[in-house]
Amino acid sequence: MPTIIPSADLRNNYTKISEECHKYNEPVFVTKNGKGDLVLMSIEAYDKLNAKTELYSLIQEGIAAEEAGKVRSFEEFFEELRGKYDEV
Repeated sequence: MPTIIPSADLRNNYTKISEECHKYNEPVFVTKNGKGDLVLMSIEAYDKLNAKTELYSLIQEGIAAEEAGKVRSFEEFFEELRGKYDEV
């Protein structure tokens, strides 16, 4: 269940909120005037989320390249690589 707090709690209970973010590694949602305003999370949770986003982006890029016929086999890649270093 998500933790939702009013913005006033940031001033009054920062240490407790920080500890909760680190302990549960989940975001804390902050409201302002009863509406969603911010999301707080630990650096560790942010880094993990960011890494997932980057991975999904790379996977999608690979799928798009394959669909466009812009991929080659492992063997083809190494043959090309060997050819470049044989010339040196």
